[in-house]
Amino acid sequence: MAVASTLVRAARKSQQLTQAQLADRAGIDQATVSRSERGRDAEFNTVDRLLAGAGHRLYSAPTRRDDAATIAAEIRERLRVGDKDRALRALIQLSDNLVAERGLVRGVLGLAEPETTKDLVWDAALAAIVAWRLGEDNLPSPEWVNARSRFVHGPRGLDVDPADPVPPISEVPPEFAKRGVLAWRDTFASV
Repeated sequence: MAVASTLVRAARKSQQLTQAQLADRAGIDQATVSRSERGRDAEFNTVDRLLAGAGHRLYSAPTRRDDAATIAAEIRERLRVGDKDRALRALIQLSDNLVAERGLVRGVLGLAEPETTKDLVWDAALAAIVAWRLGEDNLPSPEWVNARSRFVHGPRGLDVDPADPVPPISEVPPEFAKRGVLAWRDTFASV
């Protein structure tokens, strides 16, 4: 479930707006945008105006599962502190969240463009999970999953455990291989 700050930031960045530009479009001051993106002003009216200023609307879906944008924020924080194991657990949780839902709700969980994790391989892995799991339900992928910034140039692994062997392409989900991310298919098998 996305928090308001993640939604506002993702909406603004999806339109490549600065905070000042979004403030101008929403008819509010830039400080309010900043507070909202830091989670300090989550009033519905403010969030609704900011999303509208970025050309987005707020909808609710019948789920309490975290979406790709929320999971990406968690992965970014885990990578920042050097905890790749917990980052991988978050990526697996996103996969599980998507598998647990069907149809429109599954699509909603992958819809909002996540901010960068500040690691190209992890950004590509997020796109791969969303494209893979939406494809299983014959749902279209959102545009962000095919952005150039979601592909690695030359195959690379997530490097979580140096002892983990590199998987052969036959053991890598196609959406991961397409994006240059070498990850074992069974890593994402729900248990």
